[in-house]
Amino acid sequence: MKSLQQAARLACVLLVILLAGCKSSPDKRLIQYLNTDGFGNRFSGNAEEENYVTIGDKIQVSDSYNDAELRATAEVDIDGTVLLPEIGAVHVAGMTRSQIEAFLMEKYSPYYDLLDITVRIKAAKKFYYIYGEVDKTGRLKFDGDLTLFDAVMEARPNKDTANLGRVRIIKADPRDPLIITADIAAVIADGDSTYNININERDIIYVPPTMLAQIGYFLDTLLFPVKQVLNGLSQAVRTLWDINRIQYGYAGRGGGFY
Repeated sequence: MKSLQQAARLACVLLVILLAGCKSSPDKRLIQYLNTDGFGNRFSGNAEEENYVTIGDKIQVSDSYNDAELRATAEVDIDGTVLLPEIGAVHVAGMTRSQIEAFLMEKYSPYYDLLDITVRIKAAKKFYYIYGEVDKTGRLKFDGDLTLFDAVMEARPNKDTANLGRVRIIKADPRDPLIITADIAAVIADGDSTYNININERDIIYVPPTMLAQIGYFLDTLLFPVKQVLNGLSQAVRTLWDINRIQYGYAGRGGGFY
């Protein structure tokens, strides 16, 4: 009897271990796909402080001592590399201009005694995001030196529903996210530009609805089923009317029935 109890306990322990293993296994697989830094893009930086290279950008490489040999323009491929003379494919995505110059000086030093490499970045488009009570929503081009007021006005806020006193700027991050609530209505009302902050690449701007607009949206959602029923009834009445006209021979020319 005692041995049976011990066997049962052992079986329970093994079952718990197996269940725990089954539960944790998907979590381990999921972790490798989760974002661990910043917005989530593979390559990021602060382009306004020093521009950096990402997928689709082009770099122009030149050297004052070896102008004929070291002059090239290359586009950053999907794997983050560029193809350059003599050294082949090198990984540059995520680097700034000065970092690329130092990196190429090191790579080309075995081939040339004198080097003065200069790199110029021709960046593809960078973006920020805006949604809410504005006409232009989604991903918009970021050219730099953009204030919150500029971004919201560019998106054309709805004058009847946009709450410009509670605009949110979301700086997404898995560890230290930041949400700033800004009153840009104060810029218009009082000339107070305290919260007219600079927008960075990949910032998210949300223009919320006013309280009255929220009530209107709530009532519209509440009455949606009723509207659907009324629309269905209206469509049914029109269909019956059309059938009636066909059945009793509506005379288009004379404007009557016969």
